[in-house]
Amino acid sequence: MNFTPTAVAGAWIVDLDPRSDERGFFSRAFSRDEFEAYGMNPHVAQANVAFSIRAGTLRGLHYQAEPHQEAKLIRCTAGRIFDVVADVRPESATFRRWAGVELSAANRRMFYVPEGCAHGYLTLEDGSELFYMVSSPYAPSAERGVRWDDPVFGIEWPLDPRCMHARDRAYPDFTV
Repeated sequence: MNFTPTAVAGAWIVDLDPRSDERGFFSRAFSRDEFEAYGMNPHVAQANVAFSIRAGTLRGLHYQAEPHQEAKLIRCTAGRIFDVVADVRPESATFRRWAGVELSAANRRMFYVPEGCAHGYLTLEDGSELFYMVSSPYAPSAERGVRWDDPVFGIEWPLDPRCMHARDRAYPDFTV
């Protein structure tokens, strides 16, 4: 695997390092030891799948409060998305910064979101599906969110969302 840091401390783009032959290719998609070497949380407590029918569907930006913070490793298994991490950790050197990356079934790229950061994505194609692993089980009482267009972060989405849950539209302006 190849690890590329982003503008958010602890958030990484993870690319496969395929070994190809006449059959196709093989690549590791996860290695506890490599993730630990980059300061990433390798614990997997839960795996999720999310499917969006239409392009322009926005989900997020979500995170869990302490003590239920979760790291996420996201991969797009069908379609194409713009995936975003926003740093909501007051003690972080990159507090209030964001990073985004295009994930698709074709590029097989993954995005690692560290604990304490908000995560969201915008589908760029109909029928987009994500598979992601999280380090902590979902805890409804710890659920928090950041509004997709909060001026504190100034996220530059590649297109305007057309479909979004009312809860995601209604998050208040971000404050510490």
